[in-house]
Amino acid sequence: MTQQQGTQTRGSIKKWLFLLLKAIGILVLLFLVFCAVVYTVNKVSSHAEQKKLEPYGQHVTVDGKQMNLYIQGEGEQTIVMLPGFGTASPALDFKPLIDELSPDYKVVVVEPFGYGLSDRTDKERSTRTIVTEIHTALQSLEIDRYILMGHSISGLYSLDYVNQYPDEVMAFVGLDSSVPTISEQKIDSSATTPVKWFRDLGFARIQVKLSDDPYEGLSYDASTKEQLKILIHKIMYNTTQLNEIERMYDNFQSAQQQAFRPELPVLLFVQAKHPTMDQWVPEHEKQIQNSVHAQMVLLEGDHYLHRTHAKEIKASLSEFMAMLQP
Repeated sequence: MTQQQGTQTRGSIKKWLFLLLKAIGILVLLFLVFCAVVYTVNKVSSHAEQKKLEPYGQHVTVDGKQMNLYIQGEGEQTIVMLPGFGTASPALDFKPLIDELSPDYKVVVVEPFGYGLSDRTDKERSTRTIVTEIHTALQSLEIDRYILMGHSISGLYSLDYVNQYPDEVMAFVGLDSSVPTISEQKIDSSATTPVKWFRDLGFARIQVKLSDDPYEGLSYDASTKEQLKILIHKIMYNTTQLNEIERMYDNFQSAQQQAFRPELPVLLFVQAKHPTMDQWVPEHEKQIQNSVHAQMVLLEGDHYLHRTHAKEIKASLSEFMAMLQP
Protein backbone atom coordinates (compact mmCIF):
# COMPACT_ATOMS: atom_id res chain seq x y z
CA MET A 1 0.00 0.00 0.00
CA THR A 2 1.39 3.40 -0.99
CA GLN A 3 1.55 6.36 1.37
CA GLN A 4 -1.24 8.03 -0.58
CA GLN A 5 -3.46 4.97 -0.33
CA GLY A 6 -2.78 4.78 3.40
CA THR A 7 -3.72 8.41 3.83
CA GLN A 8 -6.96 7.85 1.90
CA THR A 9 -7.80 4.79 4.01
CA ARG A 10 -7.25 6.66 7.28
CA GLY A 11 -9.34 9.53 5.96
CA SER A 12 -12.13 7.14 5.04
CA ILE A 13 -12.03 5.53 8.49
CA LYS A 14 -12.19 8.92 10.20
CA LYS A 15 -15.13 9.90 8.01
CA TRP A 16 -17.11 6.76 8.84
CA LEU A 17 -16.21 7.10 12.53
CA PHE A 18 -17.44 10.69 12.51
CA LEU A 19 -20.69 9.63 10.84
CA LEU A 20 -21.13 6.78 13.34
CA LEU A 21 -20.59 9.06 16.32
CA LYS A 22 -22.93 11.60 14.82
CA ALA A 23 -25.61 8.94 14.34
CA ILE A 24 -25.15 7.73 17.92
CA GLY A 25 -25.40 11.32 19.15
CA ILE A 26 -28.63 11.86 17.24
CA LEU A 27 -30.09 8.62 18.63
CA VAL A 28 -29.13 9.58 22.18
CA LEU A 29 -30.67 13.02 21.71
CA LEU A 30 -33.87 11.52 20.29
CA PHE A 31 -34.04 9.10 23.23
CA LEU A 32 -33.61 11.94 25.73
CA VAL A 33 -36.31 13.96 24.00
CA PHE A 34 -38.58 10.88 24.05
CA CYS A 35 -37.92 10.39 27.79
CA ALA A 36 -38.68 14.06 28.43
CA VAL A 37 -41.98 13.78 26.55
CA VAL A 38 -42.96 10.58 28.40
CA TYR A 39 -42.05 12.15 31.74
CA THR A 40 -44.03 15.33 31.02
CA VAL A 41 -47.10 13.46 29.73
CA ASN A 42 -47.07 11.23 32.81
CA LYS A 43 -46.83 14.19 35.19
CA VAL A 44 -49.62 16.10 33.46
CA SER A 45 -51.84 13.00 33.21
CA SER A 46 -51.27 12.08 36.86
CA HIS A 47 -52.23 15.57 37.97
CA ALA A 48 -55.41 15.48 35.86
CA GLU A 49 -56.32 11.97 37.09
CA GLN A 50 -55.89 12.98 40.73
CA LYS A 51 -58.75 15.46 40.26
CA LYS A 52 -60.97 12.70 38.86
CA LEU A 53 -60.26 10.26 41.68
CA GLU A 54 -63.41 9.56 43.71
CA PRO A 55 -62.76 8.77 47.40
CA TYR A 56 -64.40 5.71 48.97
CA GLY A 57 -64.23 3.94 52.32
CA GLN A 58 -62.87 5.43 55.52
CA HIS A 59 -59.41 6.08 56.89
CA VAL A 60 -58.08 4.84 60.21
CA THR A 61 -54.76 5.73 61.78
CA VAL A 62 -52.17 2.96 61.92
CA ASP A 63 -48.63 3.71 63.05
CA GLY A 64 -49.13 7.39 62.32
CA LYS A 65 -50.35 6.83 58.75
CA GLN A 66 -53.77 6.49 57.13
CA MET A 67 -55.07 3.08 56.08
CA ASN A 68 -58.25 2.84 54.01
CA LEU A 69 -61.04 0.37 54.80
CA TYR A 70 -64.22 -0.07 52.78
CA ILE A 71 -67.36 -1.46 54.45
CA GLN A 72 -70.55 -2.63 52.76
CA GLY A 73 -73.49 -4.61 54.18
CA GLU A 74 -74.91 -5.10 57.65
CA GLY A 75 -75.08 -8.87 58.07
CA GLU A 76 -74.58 -10.56 61.43
CA GLN A 77 -71.35 -12.23 60.28
CA THR A 78 -68.40 -10.14 59.11
CA ILE A 79 -66.04 -11.00 56.26
CA VAL A 80 -62.65 -9.28 56.16
CA MET A 81 -61.17 -9.31 52.66
CA LEU A 82 -57.45 -8.97 51.91
CA PRO A 83 -56.06 -8.36 48.38
CA GLY A 84 -53.54 -10.08 46.17
CA PHE A 85 -50.20 -8.45 45.48
CA GLY A 86 -50.25 -5.27 43.41
CA THR A 87 -54.03 -4.84 43.37
CA ALA A 88 -54.59 -1.19 42.47
CA SER A 89 -57.81 -0.83 44.41
CA PRO A 90 -58.85 -3.80 46.56
CA ALA A 91 -62.26 -2.27 47.28
CA LEU A 92 -63.06 -1.75 43.59
CA ASP A 93 -61.37 -4.94 42.39
CA PHE A 94 -63.46 -7.05 44.81
CA LYS A 95 -66.66 -5.24 43.78
CA PRO A 96 -68.47 -8.17 42.06
CA LEU A 97 -67.89 -10.37 45.11
CA ILE A 98 -68.67 -7.58 47.60
CA ASP A 99 -72.01 -6.91 45.87
CA GLU A 100 -72.82 -10.63 46.00
CA LEU A 101 -71.89 -11.06 49.67
CA SER A 102 -73.10 -7.80 51.22
CA PRO A 103 -76.84 -8.64 51.32
CA ASP A 104 -76.04 -11.37 53.87
CA TYR A 105 -72.72 -10.33 55.38
CA LYS A 106 -70.93 -7.25 56.61
CA VAL A 107 -67.99 -7.02 54.21
CA VAL A 108 -64.84 -5.16 55.23
CA VAL A 109 -62.12 -4.67 52.62
CA VAL A 110 -58.71 -3.74 53.99
CA GLU A 111 -56.38 -1.78 51.71
CA PRO A 112 -52.91 -2.34 53.20
CA PHE A 113 -50.28 0.40 53.00
CA GLY A 114 -49.24 0.92 49.39
CA TYR A 115 -52.64 -0.21 48.07
CA GLY A 116 -55.72 1.70 46.93
CA LEU A 117 -56.31 4.89 48.90
CA SER A 118 -54.04 3.96 51.80
CA ASP A 119 -50.79 5.78 52.53
CA ARG A 120 -47.41 4.36 51.64
CA THR A 121 -44.88 3.39 54.28
CA ASP A 122 -41.14 2.88 54.52
CA LYS A 123 -41.53 0.04 57.04
CA GLU A 124 -40.16 -3.32 55.89
CA ARG A 125 -42.95 -5.45 54.42
CA SER A 126 -42.41 -8.52 56.56
CA THR A 127 -45.42 -10.76 57.11
CA ARG A 128 -45.56 -9.91 60.79
CA THR A 129 -45.53 -6.16 60.11
CA ILE A 130 -48.30 -6.42 57.50
CA VAL A 131 -50.41 -8.63 59.76
CA THR A 132 -49.97 -6.32 62.74
CA GLU A 133 -50.95 -3.25 60.69
CA ILE A 134 -54.11 -4.95 59.36
CA HIS A 135 -55.10 -6.09 62.85
CA THR A 136 -54.56 -2.60 64.28
CA ALA A 137 -56.83 -1.15 61.59
CA LEU A 138 -59.60 -3.65 62.38
CA GLN A 139 -59.25 -3.08 66.10
CA SER A 140 -59.69 0.66 65.62
CA LEU A 141 -63.17 -0.06 64.21
CA GLU A 142 -63.88 -2.67 66.92
CA ILE A 143 -64.04 -5.49 64.38
CA ASP A 144 -63.02 -8.50 66.47
CA ARG A 145 -64.92 -11.54 65.16
CA TYR A 146 -64.89 -12.36 61.46
CA ILE A 147 -64.26 -14.69 58.53
CA LEU A 148 -60.88 -13.87 57.00
CA MET A 149 -60.85 -14.02 53.19
CA GLY A 150 -57.56 -13.63 51.33
CA HIS A 151 -56.67 -13.55 47.65
CA SER A 152 -53.29 -14.73 46.33
CA ILE A 153 -50.37 -13.51 48.50
CA SER A 154 -52.78 -12.62 51.29
CA GLY A 155 -53.20 -16.35 51.79
CA LEU A 156 -49.61 -16.34 52.99
CA TYR A 157 -50.18 -13.41 55.35
CA SER A 158 -53.45 -14.93 56.52
CA LEU A 159 -51.65 -18.09 57.62
CA ASP A 160 -49.72 -15.99 60.12
CA TYR A 161 -52.80 -13.92 60.95
CA VAL A 162 -55.06 -16.81 61.95
CA ASN A 163 -52.36 -18.15 64.27
CA GLN A 164 -51.69 -14.74 65.82
CA TYR A 165 -55.36 -13.99 66.50
CA PRO A 166 -57.13 -17.35 66.89
CA ASP A 167 -59.94 -15.91 69.05
CA GLU A 168 -60.95 -13.45 66.36
CA VAL A 169 -60.87 -15.48 63.11
CA MET A 170 -63.82 -17.85 62.93
CA ALA A 171 -62.87 -19.27 59.49
CA PHE A 172 -60.46 -18.70 56.60
CA VAL A 173 -61.51 -18.49 52.96
CA GLY A 174 -58.82 -18.56 50.27
CA LEU A 175 -59.35 -17.07 46.83
CA ASP A 176 -56.71 -18.91 44.83
CA SER A 177 -54.49 -18.14 47.80
CA SER A 178 -50.73 -18.62 47.87
CA VAL A 179 -49.28 -21.64 49.66
CA PRO A 180 -45.87 -21.56 51.41
CA THR A 181 -44.57 -24.58 49.53
CA ILE A 182 -44.83 -22.84 46.14
CA SER A 183 -42.44 -19.97 46.73
CA GLU A 184 -41.64 -16.86 44.73
CA GLN A 185 -38.09 -16.29 43.46
CA LYS A 186 -35.73 -14.17 45.52
CA ILE A 187 -35.55 -10.54 44.34
CA ASP A 188 -33.28 -7.97 45.95
CA SER A 189 -33.09 -4.18 45.77
CA SER A 190 -30.63 -4.24 42.86
CA ALA A 191 -33.40 -5.67 40.72
CA THR A 192 -36.02 -3.15 41.80
CA THR A 193 -33.86 -0.05 41.40
CA PRO A 194 -34.27 0.03 37.57
CA VAL A 195 -38.02 -0.40 38.11
CA LYS A 196 -38.06 2.81 40.16
CA TRP A 197 -36.39 4.68 37.27
CA PHE A 198 -38.88 3.10 34.87
CA ARG A 199 -41.73 4.31 37.11
CA ASP A 200 -40.38 7.80 37.81
CA LEU A 201 -39.73 8.52 34.13
CA GLY A 202 -43.34 7.63 33.35
CA PHE A 203 -42.78 4.45 31.35
CA ALA A 204 -45.14 2.49 33.61
CA ARG A 205 -47.99 4.42 32.00
CA ILE A 206 -46.88 3.19 28.58
CA GLN A 207 -46.73 -0.36 29.92
CA VAL A 208 -50.34 -0.09 31.11
CA LYS A 209 -51.37 1.39 27.76
CA LEU A 210 -49.82 -1.49 25.82
CA SER A 211 -51.12 -4.20 28.16
CA ASP A 212 -54.47 -5.95 27.92
CA ASP A 213 -57.28 -4.45 30.00
CA PRO A 214 -57.71 -6.92 32.92
CA TYR A 215 -61.33 -5.79 33.39
CA GLU A 216 -62.48 -5.96 29.77
CA GLY A 217 -65.66 -7.98 29.38
CA LEU A 218 -66.23 -8.31 33.13
CA SER A 219 -69.15 -7.08 35.22
CA TYR A 220 -67.62 -3.73 36.18
CA ASP A 221 -69.43 -0.56 35.17
CA ALA A 222 -67.67 2.16 33.15
CA SER A 223 -67.18 4.43 36.17
CA THR A 224 -65.53 1.68 38.22
CA LYS A 225 -63.25 0.77 35.33
CA GLU A 226 -62.19 4.41 34.96
CA GLN A 227 -61.38 4.65 38.68
CA LEU A 228 -59.43 1.38 38.55
CA LYS A 229 -57.36 2.68 35.63
CA ILE A 230 -56.57 5.88 37.53
CA LEU A 231 -55.47 3.91 40.58
CA ILE A 232 -53.38 1.50 38.50
CA HIS A 233 -51.40 4.49 37.24
CA LYS A 234 -51.24 5.94 40.75
CA ILE A 235 -49.88 2.95 42.71
CA MET A 236 -48.01 0.92 40.09
CA TYR A 237 -44.47 0.08 41.27
CA ASN A 238 -44.76 2.30 44.34
CA THR A 239 -41.95 2.02 46.88
CA THR A 240 -44.02 0.14 49.46
CA GLN A 241 -45.00 -2.59 47.01
CA LEU A 242 -41.46 -2.88 45.66
CA ASN A 243 -40.26 -3.50 49.20
CA GLU A 244 -42.95 -6.15 49.52
CA ILE A 245 -41.48 -7.85 46.44
CA GLU A 246 -38.03 -7.74 47.99
CA ARG A 247 -39.33 -9.35 51.20
CA MET A 248 -41.57 -11.89 49.49
CA TYR A 249 -39.06 -14.77 49.32
CA ASP A 250 -38.28 -14.46 53.04
CA ASN A 251 -41.97 -14.27 53.83
CA PHE A 252 -42.57 -17.50 51.95
CA GLN A 253 -39.69 -19.20 53.77
CA SER A 254 -40.96 -18.20 57.21
CA ALA A 255 -44.50 -19.32 56.31
CA GLN A 256 -43.25 -22.88 55.75
CA GLN A 257 -42.99 -23.18 59.53
CA GLN A 258 -46.71 -22.50 59.92
CA ALA A 259 -49.93 -24.39 59.29
CA PHE A 260 -53.65 -23.91 59.81
CA ARG A 261 -54.82 -25.03 63.23
CA PRO A 262 -56.76 -28.30 62.79
CA GLU A 263 -59.90 -26.83 64.40
CA LEU A 264 -60.00 -23.74 62.14
CA PRO A 265 -62.61 -24.08 59.37
CA VAL A 266 -60.93 -23.53 55.99
CA LEU A 267 -62.60 -23.11 52.60
CA LEU A 268 -60.31 -22.84 49.57
CA PHE A 269 -61.41 -21.70 46.12
CA VAL A 270 -58.71 -22.82 43.69
CA GLN A 271 -58.36 -22.47 39.93
CA ALA A 272 -58.71 -25.97 38.52
CA LYS A 273 -56.00 -25.62 35.89
CA HIS A 274 -53.04 -23.44 36.79
CA PRO A 275 -51.32 -22.35 33.54
CA THR A 276 -47.76 -23.05 34.75
CA MET A 277 -47.93 -24.92 38.06
CA ASP A 278 -48.89 -28.62 38.04
CA GLN A 279 -48.67 -28.78 41.84
CA TRP A 280 -51.08 -25.89 42.44
CA VAL A 281 -54.08 -28.08 43.33
CA PRO A 282 -52.13 -30.84 45.15
CA GLU A 283 -50.33 -28.32 47.36
CA HIS A 284 -53.63 -26.74 48.36
CA GLU A 285 -54.93 -30.20 49.21
CA LYS A 286 -51.91 -30.77 51.45
CA GLN A 287 -52.53 -27.46 53.20
CA ILE A 288 -55.89 -28.64 54.57
CA GLN A 289 -55.17 -32.36 55.03
CA ASN A 290 -55.10 -32.03 58.83
CA SER A 291 -58.09 -29.70 59.10
CA VAL A 292 -61.22 -31.02 60.81
CA HIS A 293 -63.55 -28.73 58.85
CA ALA A 294 -62.12 -28.01 55.41
CA GLN A 295 -63.23 -27.97 51.82
CA MET A 296 -61.64 -27.16 48.47
CA VAL A 297 -63.73 -25.93 45.54
CA LEU A 298 -62.15 -26.09 42.09
CA LEU A 299 -63.27 -23.40 39.65
CA GLU A 300 -62.55 -23.00 35.96
CA GLY A 301 -60.94 -19.62 35.49
CA ASP A 302 -57.82 -17.55 35.99
CA HIS A 303 -56.14 -16.38 39.18
CA TYR A 304 -58.78 -13.69 39.81
CA LEU A 305 -61.68 -16.00 40.59
CA HIS A 306 -63.52 -13.30 42.54
CA ARG A 307 -63.98 -11.28 39.35
CA THR A 308 -65.77 -14.05 37.47
CA HIS A 309 -67.19 -16.52 40.02
CA ALA A 310 -68.79 -14.29 42.65
CA LYS A 311 -72.10 -16.20 42.68
CA GLU A 312 -70.41 -19.60 43.05
CA ILE A 313 -68.17 -18.29 45.83
CA LYS A 314 -71.14 -16.82 47.70
CA ALA A 315 -73.18 -20.02 47.38
CA SER A 316 -70.35 -22.31 48.51
CA LEU A 317 -69.41 -20.02 51.41
CA SER A 318 -72.99 -19.83 52.68
CA GLU A 319 -73.33 -23.62 52.49
CA PHE A 320 -69.97 -24.12 54.23
CA MET A 321 -70.79 -21.74 57.08
CA ALA A 322 -74.23 -23.30 57.51
CA MET A 323 -72.62 -26.73 58.02
CA LEU A 324 -70.58 -25.29 60.90
CA GLN A 325 -73.69 -24.27 62.83
CA PRO A 326 -74.43 -26.51 65.84
